[in-house]
Amino acid sequence: MQSLNVLLIFTLCGSSLCNIMQEKQTDFGLQVFSEVVQSAPDRNLVLSPYGISSVLGMAQLGAYGSTLQMLTSKMGYSLQVRGMPKLQRLLQRDLASEDGVEVASGVMVDRKIILEKVFRRSLSKAFQSVPHQIDFSQPEMARQVINSWTSDHTGGMISDFLPSGVLSELTRLVLLNALHFHGVWKTPFDPKLTREQLFHRVNGSAVSVPMMTMTSKFNCGEFVTEDGVDYDVIEVPYEGESLSMLLVIPFERDVPLLALNKELRSSRIHQWRKQMRKINKQLAIPRFSMDTETDLKSTLSKMGLGDIFSQSKADFSHITTEEPLCVSKVLQRVKLEVNEEGTKGSSATAAVIYSRMAVEEIKLDRPFYFLIQHKPTGQLHFSHAFTLLHLILLTLYLDMCRCSFFFFFFFFFFFFFFFFFIAEFYHARNFFLTKTLKKFHSVVTFLVFFFFFFGCLPQY
Repeated sequence: MQSLNVLLIFTLCGSSLCNIMQEKQTDFGLQVFSEVVQSAPDRNLVLSPYGISSVLGMAQLGAYGSTLQMLTSKMGYSLQVRGMPKLQRLLQRDLASEDGVEVASGVMVDRKIILEKVFRRSLSKAFQSVPHQIDFSQPEMARQVINSWTSDHTGGMISDFLPSGVLSELTRLVLLNALHFHGVWKTPFDPKLTREQLFHRVNGSAVSVPMMTMTSKFNCGEFVTEDGVDYDVIEVPYEGESLSMLLVIPFERDVPLLALNKELRSSRIHQWRKQMRKINKQLAIPRFSMDTETDLKSTLSKMGLGDIFSQSKADFSHITTEEPLCVSKVLQRVKLEVNEEGTKGSSATAAVIYSRMAVEEIKLDRPFYFLIQHKPTGQLHFSHAFTLLHLILLTLYLDMCRCSFFFFFFFFFFFFFFFFFIAEFYHARNFFLTKTLKKFHSVVTFLVFFFFFFGCLPQY
């Protein structure tokens, strides 16, 4: 799917300025793809670079100051520059005009938020998108509305895009992109030739998969990386030949796919196309389907875009000046089916934007250190590592203290009234004995209050 989106963006606009912008979007999307692959090399992964560039492009329209500079620097272009929104609109229009391709951009905004006029106008110019008001005070209902939108614009392939819990009452906007593609091979594979064959995994194991086979003339090329790794590129065209799938594979079986990551850039794709030649080849490719969900927050942060997620640094004041905003999540889900007839795929991408006024929770639900310091001198009075074992011992100590308190209180309370009764009974008969008992009574009274006071102390 990632090669498909790159080629769609790359070939549909004729002007040189538009080509430059396409190259920047392609390179940025492939950088994201390479970063995700490196973080999970054993994972089956499919991404839509166009979807990522689109939602971050919409975010870029609302950025200001250092946030805008950061997005411009990392993405390689700025949609706030005069003339760039028009190029983005032309690119999306030409892409959507292809048979079997549907592209849509959407903005869901909280009904309490008043958007800046410049932001609304820029969204219309660049993405032909009009913001839709939605009630995020009812997150579940808002989620259903958004999922219904993505289902409508992905041919029903992605009907449950946003999972429960992604939205909250603090959500202010959700920037959306949807892409749906259904392409038929120029020369379909013969289902009768499909056979179960072994597919060799990264970890060295092998699994049986249905392998489609075709002998035909394909655009092919043999290339070498800067590190001396040989690899093959083969192009499989769709009907109409304006769209095609590029297949890239190392020549040696034991070479990891990560060795080709640096080759995934627009300038290199140019070189592939110039040097490929039509050669008669037998192609065997698995028949497969994929459904991947990717949270891109950590990936974008590693690429230097972490400030857009920061409650203290993000600046999206071109969206609204009513309250500060930051990006909470960037999510993408892609479904892809490749069979003998062709390729069917859909992607949905969302940037969820929250109010920066949200209170960040710090929950000490795991072992932690604590220190008690005298700030004027810097002297540490106490330092400790708090673990579950310490918590258990402290609880046992408090329970023992409470038990000892109740025991002593009951004991002295009993003798308090016992000696009081004896003193009153013998008052008339033995004055000396009564006087002694009353002194003892006073001592008992003192001890009762003494143990009452100190028995309660451990509870605090």
